[in-house]
Amino acid sequence: MNALLNICNAVIAVFGAVYAYRTVIMVLGFFLTKKFPLTDAKHKYAVTIAARNEEAVIANLIESIRRQDYPSEYVTIFVVADNCTDKTAEIARKAGAVCYERFDKEHCTKGYALQYLYKCIEKDYGIESFEGYFVFDADNLLKKDYISRMNDAFHSGEKLITSYRNTKNPDDNFISASYALHWLRTIRFENRGRSVLGISVRIQGTGFLFASELVKNGWNYLTLTEDREFTCDAIAAGINVTYQHEAQFYDEQPVDLHTVFRQRIRWSKGHLMAFTMFFVRLWGCVFRGKTWQNKASALDFQLTNFPYGMCLIPLKILKAVLLILLAAAGTPWWSLVWIAFQTLIFEHFAVIPMGLLLFITERKRLQKIPLRRILWYSVMFCTFGIIGDITVWIAAFTRVTWKPIPHKADTSIGELERKI
Repeated sequence: MNALLNICNAVIAVFGAVYAYRTVIMVLGFFLTKKFPLTDAKHKYAVTIAARNEEAVIANLIESIRRQDYPSEYVTIFVVADNCTDKTAEIARKAGAVCYERFDKEHCTKGYALQYLYKCIEKDYGIESFEGYFVFDADNLLKKDYISRMNDAFHSGEKLITSYRNTKNPDDNFISASYALHWLRTIRFENRGRSVLGISVRIQGTGFLFASELVKNGWNYLTLTEDREFTCDAIAAGINVTYQHEAQFYDEQPVDLHTVFRQRIRWSKGHLMAFTMFFVRLWGCVFRGKTWQNKASALDFQLTNFPYGMCLIPLKILKAVLLILLAAAGTPWWSLVWIAFQTLIFEHFAVIPMGLLLFITERKRLQKIPLRRILWYSVMFCTFGIIGDITVWIAAFTRVTWKPIPHKADTSIGELERKI
């Protein structure tokens, strides 16, 4: 039994060693991020938005795009009203967007909606009529200089750029706050450090810009997590995703556990699909990439895709059982429960100080939240990781379909900025 316990500990230690390099990225990102020089050059962009029954929020997004400090003649807004049963299309057109309507109940992921939208743009305008394409969700809001700052990075020669993701409703409850902290953790401890090193960050759903050449053959990312698929394909093709810290947008986060589990199960399933789809290509890039940054990006993202939680959880359960068996003779039951708890999920509580640190470092960009709730949200941040451990196992053994996340926060960018 002791030998088996030692094996479990050794395997867990190997996982820790493999991912230890990320500590360097975290420390580097805490202090530094990549900077892009300001430019007066103007590029022509298309803003693309996939929307399903988003009548409550679509007008506010379009308003925030139209009030950008970037010249409006260089920006065209496109919306695909995907299987809508409300007034999304009507409101989008009234707000000034070019809107196409799509009805296909069989192919209903966001990827299919974007594929249809880019086909319509190709037909009516030509893909190369625009130098770059933004992708947003209907609940997003853009800070006034968002496009200008993304244009700085694009003019610097970057082909695929993501941005600073802030939250519209961080103070609704601990669920929305946990999502907000998750995005901030990605920014501060992942994107910033990777951008300094020149290795790829990851696209996360929305708030990104890419060169038109990347969709010259159409949009072909159709899985449950088209963002992960797009990132993998770009890295495998030798194109790294960079991060622009100065371009800031907001989105709405879920507030109930039913929606959270539905979304997180879809994410987990999509990430598992990306791992199997791109396993060979990413390893090929590790050995045949043109630059060390591209090779490092491929290896890093291979490790990001790897479902290490599915490997570690059984090992931790086995370790907890072995420890309980070893300690069972004359040991109080509550002590055995503590052993199991400490072995399985105690590590998630390490994010509590991280949550507090994120509230401090990002305070100038966040809405004002009372101290008592900051402390509560930081404590409850551990639930984000625990839910992730659960949903990856559910996703592995169930059939998952794409379902929209409801958005109801009827907030304009002006109202939001007054809260900061």
